[in-house]
Amino acid sequence: MTSLVIAEHDNASLKPATLNAVTAAVACGGDVHVLVAGHNAAAVAQAAAQVQGVAKVLHADGAQLDHGLAENVAAQVLAIAANYSHILFASTASGKNIAPRVAAKLDVAQISDITQVFAADTFERPIYAGNAMATVQSADAVKVVTVRTTGFDAAPATGGAAAVESVAAVADSGKSRFLGSAIAKSDRPELTAAKIIVSGGRALGSAEKFTEVMTPLADKLGAALGASRAAVDAGYAPNDWQVGQTGKIVAPQLYVAAGISGAIQHLAGMKDSKVIVAINKDEEAPIFSVADYGLVADLFVAVPELVKAL
Repeated sequence: MTSLVIAEHDNASLKPATLNAVTAAVACGGDVHVLVAGHNAAAVAQAAAQVQGVAKVLHADGAQLDHGLAENVAAQVLAIAANYSHILFASTASGKNIAPRVAAKLDVAQISDITQVFAADTFERPIYAGNAMATVQSADAVKVVTVRTTGFDAAPATGGAAAVESVAAVADSGKSRFLGSAIAKSDRPELTAAKIIVSGGRALGSAEKFTEVMTPLADKLGAALGASRAAVDAGYAPNDWQVGQTGKIVAPQLYVAAGISGAIQHLAGMKDSKVIVAINKDEEAPIFSVADYGLVADLFVAVPELVKAL
């Protein structure tokens, strides 16, 4: 029994989500191999070889794999899938784009968003926006799994000594091509990797107020900025700041929610945070049901006072 983890990377460095997927793969039992599919990504393959728990790294190099197009990466996975009992992806935009293609081609059911491994064929996953946890068992010969990264600790990035083996890159599928990307630049930590997150909700009232009130607090704490779906839909914050079931799933050491009522959709994305602080003037707001510390107050008064006190 051997598991294959599909590495996420930018051809220069390994993305942290891969380390969480490796931990899940180790829990499945047997050896763990990592596939690095990219272009001029030898440094990524070497980094993957250093991850504790990894027995072998497979490196596929080709220009058609440069941008991680789902059609080409899925074909690369399928080319070696017969050797594995488990194929694991991080439950990220990239993983959720590729995994269903692999599962469909293998004619197996995908097991999505697992948070725990009970046995090689039995997993836990959230359902109903995280309000219930389901235990699922798969009888498929190959388990295609996406891993909720907040459910597993990151595997140590150093200390391993896996062998790196080159594998032939598949031909370009010709089904898609990379045209370009517009990447948001920020000096703040990336939302899913941040240890502290400060999030604002619809109660802030405008994009200007969002910036005026929330930015100083984030600056004081060295935090990433997040937002509820309502705030994003209203145009107060950009889409990539959205925390929730249809946004990003986060589990920082500290999560500060200001003016967020706590709809199920939002709670599903942040309730695994280690410490949750809620500021809301409605004492009946659902956010207080998951908060470790709650302050019933007007955020326009409380947040600036908090900034002054820090």
